[in-house]
Amino acid sequence: MNKKQKKVLLRIVLTLIFTGIIYAGFRQWDNPWKYKIYLKAITYAFPYLVIGYDILKKAGKGIFNRQVFDENFLMAIATLGAFALGEYMEAVAVMLFYQIGELFQSYAVGKSRKSITALMDIRPDYANMEIEGKLEKVDPDEVSVGSIIVVQPGEKIPLDGVIVEGSSNLDTSALTGESVPRSVEEGSKVLSGCINMSGLIKVQTTKEFEESTASKILDLVENSSMKKAKSEQFISKFAKYYTPIVCGLALALAVLPPIVAWLMGNPAQLSKWIYRALTFLVISCPCALVISIPLSFFAGIGCASREGILVKGSNYLETLSKVKNIVFDKTGTLTEGVFQVTEICPNGISEEGLLAYAAYVEAYSNHPISKSLKEAFGQEIDASLVTEVEEIPGHGVYALVGEHEVAAGNHKLLEKMNISVETVDKVGTLVYVAVDGMYAGYIVISDVIKKDAKRTIQQLKKAGIKKTVMLTGDRKVVAKNIGEQLGIDEVYFELLPEEKVYYLEAQLADMGDKECLAFVGDGMNDAPVLSRADLGIAMGGMGSDAAIEAADVVLMDDQPEKISLAIRIARKCLRIVYENIYFAIGVKIFCLILGAVGIANMWVAIFADVGVMVLAVLNAIRALFIRKSTKEEIA
Repeated sequence: MNKKQKKVLLRIVLTLIFTGIIYAGFRQWDNPWKYKIYLKAITYAFPYLVIGYDILKKAGKGIFNRQVFDENFLMAIATLGAFALGEYMEAVAVMLFYQIGELFQSYAVGKSRKSITALMDIRPDYANMEIEGKLEKVDPDEVSVGSIIVVQPGEKIPLDGVIVEGSSNLDTSALTGESVPRSVEEGSKVLSGCINMSGLIKVQTTKEFEESTASKILDLVENSSMKKAKSEQFISKFAKYYTPIVCGLALALAVLPPIVAWLMGNPAQLSKWIYRALTFLVISCPCALVISIPLSFFAGIGCASREGILVKGSNYLETLSKVKNIVFDKTGTLTEGVFQVTEICPNGISEEGLLAYAAYVEAYSNHPISKSLKEAFGQEIDASLVTEVEEIPGHGVYALVGEHEVAAGNHKLLEKMNISVETVDKVGTLVYVAVDGMYAGYIVISDVIKKDAKRTIQQLKKAGIKKTVMLTGDRKVVAKNIGEQLGIDEVYFELLPEEKVYYLEAQLADMGDKECLAFVGDGMNDAPVLSRADLGIAMGGMGSDAAIEAADVVLMDDQPEKISLAIRIARKCLRIVYENIYFAIGVKIFCLILGAVGIANMWVAIFADVGVMVLAVLNAIRALFIRKSTKEEIA
């Protein structure tokens, strides 16, 4: 409990004590003193001001700033009116229970906020650098790309990089939600925000602090509340028009019936109708909706972040709950993206020569296929021999290697160069190589399906996903083989990046108006498709920066099975939102009718306002938690 909450709690306790003493004192006082009513008003004014001075102050500021109609204005008018009618106890009670509700709501918001702000612990305070033989702490913002930093056991890794010396175990739970430490060694990539658990490591930085994983996560979290869901926007608009309307109705309730009664020659009973109008005002306060709906989304985002799923805004959480079709990229999403050379088939040159040409022409590329070729070559590449490099998206790479013109890529590349290519039907990615305009052979590279990929597809179908689709630039035989193994409904292959957008739009055109489509990818060429889909989901661990920027949801541990969990969290959150909307509006309408006809008194009004708010907030914070059984279903 923070300092502000403690002050409110103290005021609540003091109000209860003073009100109890005053109430007991006046019950024992039978003296019919004519000024007793004034003394009663003065004594009850003390606890009333103790518990409600801040609400009166906010109401006054709202009137002064021409932003009159809010819950503070309603509470102020209702309680001051009750005081004017001599209902002192009820005026204090309205303020008291309103503050109790606010305190409870503040505590609930704080609890849900912890799930998100716990991520702030990943922000590094410093980086260790060796300067003149001594370790010195410097601001991470001052560390340039390519610098060597030292991370000691127990410290956070301040910037993304590659280990150049040492080995250790890393605690990645703040990023991925996984409690199992990850072993790293020389050559391993490390992300900022992870905690070094054991050995001392030296890391060569690959990104500046502003571009590091920790900074991007914090930026996503801090901006998530800016993107509101449709239901949140509806509640904001609803409250904007609802409050002035009920104030007008309350005024009409206080004035019109007495006037009609007076015109008909009956007693006006003005105080009775004013009391009903004040009761009407307390009942109508929209606190339950205004507080619980944003809190539900905030709690849902907090729950997701705790599981290593970053949702960039409540609008995306709402979209996620409506997803019925999911389109996947293949490499790095459903497969590991870890390629190995499994076969070398030269044509007119040696196997070593074919592999050497392929490795050299791919020298400047960081694509997984390029890396596998260089690893298979196993020798140091003299990059100075490679010039005039031209990468053709969706086709391959062309370059001068020494004095030889070398091209490596798919069969489309060689066809584009008017080089005849023999048809090969093998499972795996084929890299065709041409040297000096002549076909030199092909290399087969195989990828590995992720161990949770098949389980992911099964769980998504259990969760009600109607159709799963895979788009890939790979060959038909490879794509079909993987699609059959995983149980994917539709597979499209040999696609260029712009063709993926075309096929995605075709999927969107076939869907219903209330259904949404999600695209899951990780690569640079996935960014256009991620942006075009109703919802873009990116693999955050190994995914490219462009994909993560374009996506709406980021899976920090690259596990596709987290998609099913994310959908379940989103659906639970939206279910809670609608429960609160229907419950709060239903109870308020019922109590408003009772208040207008005189059946409901101020105590019923307190329940309709504070009681409903507390119940709605209690329901909202359920979105913070995902049942253990739900997580086990995707395990």
